[in-house]
Amino acid sequence: MSEKDTKSQPAKTKEDGINKGGNVRIDDRKLQEKILSGQMYVKVYSPYRNYFSDIADSISAVNDTGPFDILPGHHKFLTLLSSCELDIRTNGVAEKIKVDYGIMFVKENRVTVFLDV
Repeated sequence: MSEKDTKSQPAKTKEDGINKGGNVRIDDRKLQEKILSGQMYVKVYSPYRNYFSDIADSISAVNDTGPFDILPGHHKFLTLLSSCELDIRTNGVAEKIKVDYGIMFVKENRVTVFLDV
């Protein structure tokens, strides 16, 4: 392989599940099937800790206009979170995460919550 050929190929990372842009790649086909079958991928993290990273049925939070819910199929959405408890539901089981402040981004059945930023 020539030097020119190596430069045109994308760089690979060894970090499992993370691409160069820091976005989560979902390589697992079962996970992709769940997303397509009415669930969504939710990731909640801060600069130093990963709080939640899994499939969920819904997520509830609070912003300046009041409480809201995100369900699969939600349109693109970006909001600043107020002090609240995130309520992440999966198969009827709720996981609660205390939030002082954060940012929530929703796109294509993927919800990303950045805390303490």
